[in-house]
Amino acid sequence: MTQSISINRIHYPIHSLGFGARVGVWFQGCQIQCPGCISRDTWEPGTNAIQLDELTQTLLPWTAAADGLTISGGEPFDQPDAVAALMKWWRTKNGGDVLLFSGYSAELLWDRYPEIVAQLDVLISEPYDAKQPQTQPLRGSDNQRMHLLTPIAAQRYANLDVAPTLDLCFDDDTVWIAGIPKPNAMAEIRRRLAAMGFAAGTSDQLLDGVRG
Repeated sequence: MTQSISINRIHYPIHSLGFGARVGVWFQGCQIQCPGCISRDTWEPGTNAIQLDELTQTLLPWTAAADGLTISGGEPFDQPDAVAALMKWWRTKNGGDVLLFSGYSAELLWDRYPEIVAQLDVLISEPYDAKQPQTQPLRGSDNQRMHLLTPIAAQRYANLDVAPTLDLCFDDDTVWIAGIPKPNAMAEIRRRLAAMGFAAGTSDQLLDGVRG
């Protein structure tokens, strides 16, 4: 596979972005750039490019144990060919579900990329809206929609009613958080760390009118 792909980060296990213990792949680059996004570090396109072969070799040891794959970003559908290639490879290695977060509308995605959407189990669609409430699992704002596209998705996600969680992840000398925080959660995390003598910065601080 010679497909190039821009990746912000990968991690296993992730428990906050889907059913069970999951492989998480965050794409780099986002043309949507929702106001209030807490992942502004994923916006810049064309950086952190690697070959898909390199990515899959990293993911391979995790495939047998993982309950599924979560694809986020950034905006995965800004690299549709890479999404398609990654999913095709994953389907040969793992029987769990594939969940993808996109800021584009479901209608646009079905119109432009029907072959890719048809390979998903779960699609979380629509742009994040910081003015909307957040009461639904796996959604940053209530305008976002969860689409259960396969039987395994219906089995795992139809009655999803879990308290939101965050993953505290360690990669070499970097500590970072994965998940969908509640309003003001990032500000509270910064305050608590500051009280313990630690300085922390999050990308939502770079934006006006943010939640947290």
